[in-house]
Amino acid sequence: MLQQTTDLAAMAEALSRSSDYRVLRRLVPRIPLSRPAGQETRTGILLDTETTGLDHRKDEIIELGMVKFDYTPDGRIVGVRDTFAAFDEPSAPIPPEITAITGITDEMVAGQRIDDAAVSAFVDDAVITIAHNSGFDRKFAERYWPIFEHKAWGCSATEIDWREHGFAGAQLGYLLNGTGFFHQAHRAVDDCHALLEVLDFILPTTGAPALALLLETARRPTLRVWAEQTAFELKDSLKRRGYRWNDGSDGRPKSWFIDVNESGLDDEIAFLRAEIYMREVEPSVQRLTAFTRFSCRA
Repeated sequence: MLQQTTDLAAMAEALSRSSDYRVLRRLVPRIPLSRPAGQETRTGILLDTETTGLDHRKDEIIELGMVKFDYTPDGRIVGVRDTFAAFDEPSAPIPPEITAITGITDEMVAGQRIDDAAVSAFVDDAVITIAHNSGFDRKFAERYWPIFEHKAWGCSATEIDWREHGFAGAQLGYLLNGTGFFHQAHRAVDDCHALLEVLDFILPTTGAPALALLLETARRPTLRVWAEQTAFELKDSLKRRGYRWNDGSDGRPKSWFIDVNESGLDDEIAFLRAEIYMREVEPSVQRLTAFTRFSCRA
């Protein structure tokens, strides 16, 4: 068996040296280690949820996965500290389409409960929580565990322009393949381990880990511009500009909105005045930071 493993490793190494082949290796999760001594580090959490549906107001979490890791201020990951994985039995049977995607069955979650105190203790010392779709995961996490309302959040799917850095897209599987690995997708803690390797990947465009770029983006405030009471026939213009529609059911305005950097605010207001309202207006502007971005409170 050892000889076979050695032979396979040698073949993989030989193929990887050729420009005609790309080798993908099965992702082996990192072994948890103690916090490194004598080095300035911070602690982050990678989080993923599997749920019964997409609506954070009524659907339920059926699995929570987290990986706690330490990183340096310049975004280099120095090690995994701990992992968390738990099922939670929902109040109704898991929809068949969710089981088809996740592989999670009613039998697997029967009688299972996520320990709220254990979740809070796990994330207590983290300075940032990162998910690969924070606009989805943060809302669910806050509903179940209020501690997440007070954490800074980053989104590895939207706060890095992956195509700009040579990747085919932002899907986690694409990104992981681009770093040379494959894994079992759509299970919470496995996706967290995959995301760790993606964020530790040195981007050829920057010479630094992807995590460094994510942290830089997350630290910058953004401004949400609300284009309220616009004419229906202008919706296509707003969509082309990148505006998204909010239906008002979440307590926020029933309106189109867009998120821009501080440097882009004047241009956005000029666009609204010239092409949407045809007059001088002062649209509602909401300032977002890592502590409020992606939250159902924002």
